[in-house]
Amino acid sequence: MKTRRADRLVDMTDYLLNRPRKLVSLTHFAERYDSAKSSISEDLAILKRAFHERGIGLLETLPGAAGGARFVPYMLQAEADEFINELVTEVSDETRVLPGGYVFLSDLLGRPDILRRVGRLIATQYINTEIDAVMTAATKGVPMAQAVATELNVPFVIVRNDSKITEGPTMSVNYLTGSSKRVEKMELSRRSLPTGSRVLVVDDFMKAGGTIKGMMSLVGEFEGTVVGAAVFAEGRVSERVVDKYTSLIHVDTLTSDGNGITVAPGNYQSEIYTTEL
Repeated sequence: MKTRRADRLVDMTDYLLNRPRKLVSLTHFAERYDSAKSSISEDLAILKRAFHERGIGLLETLPGAAGGARFVPYMLQAEADEFINELVTEVSDETRVLPGGYVFLSDLLGRPDILRRVGRLIATQYINTEIDAVMTAATKGVPMAQAVATELNVPFVIVRNDSKITEGPTMSVNYLTGSSKRVEKMELSRRSLPTGSRVLVVDDFMKAGGTIKGMMSLVGEFEGTVVGAAVFAEGRVSERVVDKYTSLIHVDTLTSDGNGITVAPGNYQSEIYTTEL
């Protein structure tokens, strides 16, 4: 039985949103709904316009026998600014300050509503970039890595300080932990990351950037390429070992009285919104 257009539009929207960056052929949709390809093309034109007007994402339509449709999520700057301002308000609470200048963020990175937007915002920067995997360090960066990987529709891999027997053979590197200059080791299962992968490195919080730098070195051991680095929050330090990165918020716990916290937007605007979407 043929599917009515209204029903097709709803189902096509759901299908595309749950398969970001995947090319879906017109033939697949035509068979799925028992409809002519010309009707499917008209449906896709409606969705493409709606996605663009609502700032949901880009719906690419590719002509030809091998063509089809591909949904690429993004976040418009106005929505991103509103989201970041919400985060700034949430984090601007001096009870979040922990010993050593760290900030408690686990509650925020456990909320699906925040993680979905974090993933979509970071994915916006790489709308035209080929990425094979997202990498993070255990354990607090895992929810963020999963959110970003979901929007990019790629696997995410977790780097650990100690290997598990279930990981099998591992690759490891030594790295300096930022300002404390301690030497630590991080490891990743050889099966987790194919050789030559293009990797996006993410983490929840960055001070001097030692962990991010260590993960970049580990990508190199797999003969891969680091396409970028992104963090939920960055702290204030006198020297950072990572030059190029994207941060959503900037947190300063080094106030004049030694207490309190100052939170501001990170550098996401200059890193993500350099061109109009």
